[in-house]
Amino acid sequence: MSNTNLFTIGQAAAQSGVSAKMIRHYEELGLVKTTRTAAGYRLYNPQQLQQLAFIRKARDLGFSSHRIKELMLLWQNPARPSREVKQLASQHLAEIAIKISQLQQMQQILQQLSDACCGDETPDCAILDALLQPNNTAF
Repeated sequence: MSNTNLFTIGQAAAQSGVSAKMIRHYEELGLVKTTRTAAGYRLYNPQQLQQLAFIRKARDLGFSSHRIKELMLLWQNPARPSREVKQLASQHLAEIAIKISQLQQMQQILQQLSDACCGDETPDCAILDALLQPNNTAF
């Protein structure tokens, strides 16, 4: 492969939308492998840029590094059954639904506490009082 098809980490970051720091992190996790020059500089080919873009999109959807690795293995396997990909996505959707429910509950509690706080010059504050309650099971 000629050097015209290889990109530095800065170029790879610009083209993939993944920061150089995260590219190094993904390399450490084994999600992407890189070629190195004799001087130790990382170089990326077009396939690796595609992998980085895949990783970025999967991260944007909230997939964990572990799940991204699973998705990448499936993506790279042309004989993959699509049901395995759908199963991973369905599991992730279920986790997102739980998180949304938890966030909505947190929002409701915080809204109630905020409404109960006078927010004036007095030191009394329902928010701090609630945070000090050791057995408060509301959150």
